[in-house]
Amino acid sequence: MDTLTQVPAAERGTTRVSERVVAKLAAQAAWEALTADRTGPPPPPRHDGHPLATAVVRRPPGAAGDTGATAAVRVELELAYPCDIGASCRAVRRHIAARLGELAGMETYDVAVTVTRLHSRHGASAGPRRRRVL
Repeated sequence: MDTLTQVPAAERGTTRVSERVVAKLAAQAAWEALTADRTGPPPPPRHDGHPLATAVVRRPPGAAGDTGATAAVRVELELAYPCDIGASCRAVRRHIAARLGELAGMETYDVAVTVTRLHSRHGASAGPRRRRVL
């Protein structure tokens, strides 16, 4: 058997990353961004442990695989409060764009972050509320 020869990238084929995978990568990146900042309060727990994300991938006509593909991502997340909401959203936006570039080779043209809920540290530690029924 002969030694292995390296095949040029154009002849090997391409990989096409689905919108569902891009959304999962974005959700994971958002979680990474929220947990990386240890100076602020920790992100609140969710039932699945991750923010919710959706993605739309645009591919130029005639492009093979994800060559030149760009993604628009929408992320919904919950934050612990009090925190700097703007700084948290900026960190999530930047980290999603960077990670999608690293992991999927895609540029992001829009990363929209929606804060769906704020969790107060004071409300969580108050314990169960007592109500009097008349």
